[in-house]
Amino acid sequence: MRIDSHQHFWKYNQERDAWITDDMSVIQKNFLPEDLKPVLQSNGMDGSIIVQSDQSKEENVFQLANALQHDFVKGVVGWVDLQSDRVTEYLEYYKEFKKLKGFRHVLQGERQRDFMLRPHFKRGVGKLRDFGYTYDILIFPDQLKYTIEFVKNFPDQPFVLDHIAKPYMKDKKIDEWKRDMEELALFDNVYCKVSGMVTEANWKGWKKEDFTPYLEVVAESFGTTRLMYGSDWPVCLVAASYEQVLDIAKSYFSIFSPNEQDLIFGDNAARFYNL
Repeated sequence: MRIDSHQHFWKYNQERDAWITDDMSVIQKNFLPEDLKPVLQSNGMDGSIIVQSDQSKEENVFQLANALQHDFVKGVVGWVDLQSDRVTEYLEYYKEFKKLKGFRHVLQGERQRDFMLRPHFKRGVGKLRDFGYTYDILIFPDQLKYTIEFVKNFPDQPFVLDHIAKPYMKDKKIDEWKRDMEELALFDNVYCKVSGMVTEANWKGWKKEDFTPYLEVVAESFGTTRLMYGSDWPVCLVAASYEQVLDIAKSYFSIFSPNEQDLIFGDNAARFYNL
């Protein structure tokens, strides 16, 4: 089964979606399941995972409705207030929605860079495993050192790092990111999404080979059993088409065995998210 492990839907709202700045005007509009379905089909993908882009209960309602109405949507990564004293109650409620697979918090946007180390946040994350939920880690490279400390607390919690931690590709910076990624990968309950790379590169001037050093790091660090392809559609459209994003990953992994490619382009995501 071919799975795109990372994509988004939204009905564009200028105030709520202020993160979509004017230089990203190509995505300042609605993106819905009927827009993605033919793209997945034409690229040989069997399904996808929706990931939250707004931190609200309303976001869960919207994305779960999309998932329930469209079979190609295999799972949802939603949002829940992990710091709430009622988090256990919330997690119990969401268990009735079988396509809700896990949760994410936009850690990259927090002013407190070690936000994930807050006691109440860790308390909430510590409850996810009891309900069979995964957790997507969305950070920038400066937060990797805190993330390493964070995951040490949860050896049995399934984690996946989104967008290979968004390395500073435009500036060709790799050394510190590489060192931290290698350390994070030592935790075998942490997976990594091969996604979100084109938006960290030069949007108008990237070349396929720009991504090779970074792909080599994640392939060597995480191995083929803990990597999963994701398009980050439609955010990727600011820098590349869906086909171009997929081609970057397919070209790099083309020298890997057919079995390894099956893992990266679907089987690992299916196992991680219990599809």
